[in-house]
Amino acid sequence: MKRNLKDTLVFCDMDNTLLTAKEGIPECNRTVIKLFTGMGGRFTVASGRPPESVRAALGDIRLSLPAICCNGSLLYDFSTERVLRHATLERGQATAAILEIMEKFPRVGVEVMAGAGDMYVVRANPYTHAHQVDEQLSGVACPLDAVPDGWVKVVFAGDPEMIRKVGQYAKTRYYGRENYFLATNSIYYEIMPAGVGKASALRDLCALLGVPIENTVVIGDYYNDLEIMQAAGYSVAVSNAPPEVKAAADEVTNCTCSDGAVGEYLYKLIEEATAL
Repeated sequence: MKRNLKDTLVFCDMDNTLLTAKEGIPECNRTVIKLFTGMGGRFTVASGRPPESVRAALGDIRLSLPAICCNGSLLYDFSTERVLRHATLERGQATAAILEIMEKFPRVGVEVMAGAGDMYVVRANPYTHAHQVDEQLSGVACPLDAVPDGWVKVVFAGDPEMIRKVGQYAKTRYYGRENYFLATNSIYYEIMPAGVGKASALRDLCALLGVPIENTVVIGDYYNDLEIMQAAGYSVAVSNAPPEVKAAADEVTNCTCSDGAVGEYLYKLIEEATAL
């Protein structure tokens, strides 16, 4: 379908959609994003990453819209370096969950993100270390009760089998209604504020900008992208996405993330907008 570039807001997931942790953003994606925004297209990211990590990964790419960070707990405007929305966990309920899960799974890594997405490592393991290295995050090691208030999310990190068991265990427990659990990766399991996610952040940002949500396009790759893909006006899955995610999308790219799926789709928008 033909779209006016200036009227279309593109929200792109980062990990395994826009980039891979080891290889970064494919050069073709960088080139086409700059072309797209240079022609008036509006592009930003919707990611579980905090602003610090988003900035490091994007490098010289300039977003033309505020970013959805920390899976929707933060709306962050890089042009003004301001937090536009800050949703927080109920600390007491999150603390109860963390302490139980740490006792039940003594090798699980635990990170708390607070403030503007600052990382506090409550229990380190190889997966929390890799998280910091791969996403260029500066973490502070500290006990749970020393983490500052304003928690935006909690991340449990471990091997896929451990994280699967953490998820199963969490489903059998009740920690109150103010937070919820979210699987964001095979090696990460998170606690988020109730009612907050990428989809709610998308709706809030559209309201803030005065833009109909029908004008939005979301590009994603994983189960935690399904809600925002369903909320958007149009949804695109990269070809490396699981079958369920591809089936839910309006369109599936030919390329994988590593081969430049985001560039492929954006260039298609450019071609449609400039066709006679």
